[in-house]
Amino acid sequence: MANTQSMCTSFLGELFTATHNFGTAPTRNTSGADTFKAALYTVGATINAATTVYTTTGEVTSTNYSAGGVAITNANAPASSNASATAGVGYWTPSASIVYGSAGSPVTFASFDCVLIYNNTQQTGGVGRAVSVHTFTAQTVTSGTFTLTMPSNTTTTALLRLATT
Repeated sequence: MANTQSMCTSFLGELFTATHNFGTAPTRNTSGADTFKAALYTVGATINAATTVYTTTGEVTSTNYSAGGVAITNANAPASSNASATAGVGYWTPSASIVYGSAGSPVTFASFDCVLIYNNTQQTGGVGRAVSVHTFTAQTVTSGTFTLTMPSNTTTTALLRLATT
C-alpha cells in the first residue's frame, strides 16, 4: 500500500460537530485553539483518507524524534472568503514551518513521504483525531533537520481548504 494525500473522511464529518477548533473563537466551552501535531510516515505506511486517528504504525523512528511528531505552531485563525453569491472557501495554514530535529538534536530518517496532521486535544480512545494527510517526494535525512515549509495562508494556497462551487 502507499500513503495517499487527502483530507481525512472522519475530519469532514467532525467539522459539523465542532470537534476541531483551529482558532480562538469560543466553542465547546473553551476559548483556546486545540493543539495540532504533525507525524511523519515511512514510504511503506498506509496513511490516507480512511485514517481516523494518529497511529504509530508506519511512523518514522529516530533519536531526537518522539512518537507523535511535533506540535504545529497555530497562530493563524481560520479564514473564509466568498468570491460570488454561490462560491466560497474556508482555509487555514499553520503559522510556521514544521521542523524535525535541530543542529544540536539531529534526526536520521529512512525513506519517508508523508505527514499526518492530527488534533492532539480532541482524542478518540486516548489517540489524536486525524485531520489531513500530505504526501511529498520520498526523503531521507542523515543526521540533520527536516523542514516542511508551509504555503501562504490564502484561498488558493492554504494547507487546508474547503470550497463550495
